[in-house]
Amino acid sequence: MTANTATPAAPLNSPARVITASLVGTTIEFYDFYVYATAAVLVFPQLFFPSGNSTTALIASFAVFGAAMIARPIGAIVFGHLGDRRGRKTTLVISLLTMGIATFLIGLLPTYHTVGVLAPILLLALRLTQGFAIGGEWSGAALVATENAPKGRRAWYGTFPQLGAPLGFIIANGLFLIINYALPHPTDALLKSEAFLTWGWRIPFLFSAVMVIVGLWVRLKLVESEAFNAAEKRGAIRKLPLSDTFRLHWREVILGTFIMLATYVLFYLMTSFTLTYGTASQTAQPGGLGISYINFVLMQIIGVIFFGIFTLLSGPVADAIGRRRLLIWVTVVIIIFGISFPMWLSLRPDAMFTGALTQSFLIIGFTLMGVTFGPMGALLPELFPTNVRYTGSAIAYNVSSILGAALAPIIAVALWAQAGGSTVLVGVYLAAASVLTLISLILSRETKDTNYDASSAEDASLDGDALAGASR
Repeated sequence: MTANTATPAAPLNSPARVITASLVGTTIEFYDFYVYATAAVLVFPQLFFPSGNSTTALIASFAVFGAAMIARPIGAIVFGHLGDRRGRKTTLVISLLTMGIATFLIGLLPTYHTVGVLAPILLLALRLTQGFAIGGEWSGAALVATENAPKGRRAWYGTFPQLGAPLGFIIANGLFLIINYALPHPTDALLKSEAFLTWGWRIPFLFSAVMVIVGLWVRLKLVESEAFNAAEKRGAIRKLPLSDTFRLHWREVILGTFIMLATYVLFYLMTSFTLTYGTASQTAQPGGLGISYINFVLMQIIGVIFFGIFTLLSGPVADAIGRRRLLIWVTVVIIIFGISFPMWLSLRPDAMFTGALTQSFLIIGFTLMGVTFGPMGALLPELFPTNVRYTGSAIAYNVSSILGAALAPIIAVALWAQAGGSTVLVGVYLAAASVLTLISLILSRETKDTNYDASSAEDASLDGDALAGASR
């Protein structure tokens, strides 16, 4: 399509459609990821990595969990190319289907006791497929929200795809709890349920098919944003968005990657690592709090409610004072929070006191998570112009997942073991990652007033390069 082609104006997406499409999709994607994260602690060490050593099995399970993060940048490149070349809608539908199919198939996998080493290999393959799919999901959902947002409310609209993270967590872990109550077992320790280890753990994976159908129905009703359509009409769509992203916007990619680092490390420490630490007994792993699985997940869900609330609240604040200023302040607080880990996560003689401290720790951590995660839906896309926005924001977001999310649970468990059961080194790890984020924020620019219109001066200059390249 050339810049002179006459086409009718695309209908606008209503605010309700934009919010629903961005929220439903990311909720499903994060649900699928959390289902695996929970199973990585409860099920997979026993059923797919039986080594005779609980720590070794857990690390192996987390390694497969982290392997998906390596596939995410590949997904970011592929889906980013499709999103910047063919549009956001088609790309989001494909990523959702890919994620849903992979998650459903995990629920059908044979275990190590049935097919031996083939079981973890198949699990790894499907986990990589999950990572590949989510590599394209987040950025597309963020663009659907922010490219359709009213003027001055991009950060607010950008919090809705972010809200999929706490909602997905609550649905996934809530379903595990329902299964626990429904299956017979001698105590409230889910791991002692033979029915759960045999087939109960498969239900959340299979249930994802229902959620994917709902998500597809919503997303197929979307139309492309005015910003993308305008760029397409003017011939500004790039043939190789990846090349242009690294050639013209390499600095933004690097800064975006490290701006997300503290968010990723904090999130996976608050979910995967704390579940391991909180439910481990002193006899099995020194330093563990020995809280029952059910009680700890309920405590996490309470914390995640604060995560969701402050994700939404962060949007209007970021629209008012700027994304950069808000994130600088919350990153400083995260550094302090990391240094204070041992004060919160220590086994005390009074079990109620231990529980109260742990619950306070989870609420504070998830509150900080909401404040730092919420503005990312607007900030990362705003670093890039329309015709490379999908690719640029997706690469920054997902490369950061390797540095943060993929390594965080593994590093945390190793540091925990090295410190003899103390969480002091785990907290220092979070603080160090946050320092890198703080430096990146200081070096970055405020994006609050970035012009999202495809006819902006920055896009126009890129369009000239594109047209010149086409003429050559």
